[in-house]
Amino acid sequence: MQILAENKKALFNYTILKKFQAGIVLNGFEVKSIKGKKMSLLGSFVYIQQSPLGAFLVGSHVPAYQPANTPKDYNPDRSRKLLLNKKELRELIGKSKEKGLTIIPLQVYTDRSKIKVAIGVAKGKRKTDKRETIKKRDTQREIERAKKRG
Repeated sequence: MQILAENKKALFNYTILKKFQAGIVLNGFEVKSIKGKKMSLLGSFVYIQQSPLGAFLVGSHVPAYQPANTPKDYNPDRSRKLLLNKKELRELIGKSKEKGLTIIPLQVYTDRSKIKVAIGVAKGKRKTDKRETIKKRDTQREIERAKKRG
């Protein structure tokens, strides 16, 4: 499993309650671009559509692999369909309707030859929780430095 893109701010800004694995519908040149680690998940989220039941990754940026060879109407910020079971989709619909919960992508990775997206049901952290995270990280760094010094 090779991680191709990661949403680093997600773990800082949100508490992840449950994780799901989803496939993603892509064009051929998008696959090459993502495998070249050019994808950005910053500010992206998952939208659940109800009339034709489906999930979409909105706000992710996939630049063209070779700009000269891509179609003229290509939009690098388009929403991409996620492939999930009906059971998982219904569970995500229930979670997304709860107050304070959102669905965000955590990382994009390869599973054998397929490109998968790890999505998580998340609850936003308050400012005090973020401060605690920063304090824990700083103390952990100081402990590691002390260990290295001997």
